[in-house]
Amino acid sequence: MDVKLNRNRGFLTLMLAQLISSLGDWLSIVAIMTLVGLKWQASPMEVSFVILSLAIPMALLGPFAGTVADRVNRRTLMVVSDLGRAVLILILAFASSIWMVYVCLFFIGMLSAVFVPAKNGKLKELVHQEHMKSAMSITSMIDASTKVIGPLLSGLLVTAFSTQLVFYIDSVTFILSALLLFTLPKTVKETIAPTEESGGMNKTSFKEEFLEGMAFIKGSRYLLVGILVLGISLLILQLSDSQIIVLIRELSQASPDLFGFIVTASGIGMLLSGALLAKKTGYHALSLMFLGVCGLGLGFGMMAVLTGLDTALSTLWGPALGLLAGFAAGLVFIPFQAAVQTSTPVHMTGRVFGVINSVTTTATIIGPLLGGWLATVWGVLPTFIITASLLVVISILGLTFKNNIERGKISVSESQQGTHGTT
Repeated sequence: MDVKLNRNRGFLTLMLAQLISSLGDWLSIVAIMTLVGLKWQASPMEVSFVILSLAIPMALLGPFAGTVADRVNRRTLMVVSDLGRAVLILILAFASSIWMVYVCLFFIGMLSAVFVPAKNGKLKELVHQEHMKSAMSITSMIDASTKVIGPLLSGLLVTAFSTQLVFYIDSVTFILSALLLFTLPKTVKETIAPTEESGGMNKTSFKEEFLEGMAFIKGSRYLLVGILVLGISLLILQLSDSQIIVLIRELSQASPDLFGFIVTASGIGMLLSGALLAKKTGYHALSLMFLGVCGLGLGFGMMAVLTGLDTALSTLWGPALGLLAGFAAGLVFIPFQAAVQTSTPVHMTGRVFGVINSVTTTATIIGPLLGGWLATVWGVLPTFIITASLLVVISILGLTFKNNIERGKISVSESQQGTHGTT
């Protein structure tokens, strides 16, 4: 399927479905927080459990869900996942207790854990190797743009109408996404020849395929180090990222809208890095990844220094540093995920991305909890300084040993694009 992305109907359909469902995700998140936090006056711990209910199944089930995505038709999995989430979101519209919210979000998290590796595997089927870097940049741009537009639109809808209407809209977005995904080709023409040993007839068990995926990750120094660095960097980042609102309180003259400005600017920054990497695809993935980690460290470090000095004009430097952090985050995530897509056989894509999704979700769970504890014990300014320093150290170490890591990169031929049912 060696065609340009703008002529690749399957890719365009998948991206449109992602845009619609991602926008719906952000609509419902704001609506849920409004319902639980404002209408029901939930305690801080109850609000924390809202996020955990969604994240825990994604963290725990990632590797297993990835194996499922490699065994079962990916288009079917995505359609079922979207329809299931449409029903659960509709149930949320009539939720009468916080426990109903927890249960619905837990099952939504389970379905999301299956959807993510299935989507990345389907992307591998639809897009040729030489266009994969641009494709991954476009998916990241969609995520960044919905992160900016979704909360704003949800806030307007909740204020003007009700949280119930937002849940209805979100349910419809999942149905629309499922309808679009149903139009994708069920499978791409098989291009990988079965092994002589199996004769093309042997069916491996779920356990064997799961262990095969784990062995593939362990056998690739490049992939193993990349996942480890990504997880550790995200964990360290979350220590401070979750405490930005607390840091802002340290300023004597902070605008009430400063937090929103910073979050919006970070989304725009990631959108910009995605647009840049979609056009400039001749980059070195590890180099950009470690430069991005360094940029994150510098952004958060400067934010702490300027806050500690109680610098004026925070509405200017705050969003500017948020923009830098968002741009740097794009340099971390986009090149690495593109490199994973191009270096992973199509029949293992689900398992690999399932592990990555599990690692990143675990980091986003532990990071805010640990960050809150550190900010309470040591103070928010020292927490930011420590976070920034650790990120810069990781980037320096990564750039120093980059060549050694590269030697462990497994080469995958272009013939591995195609169907995933060829284990």
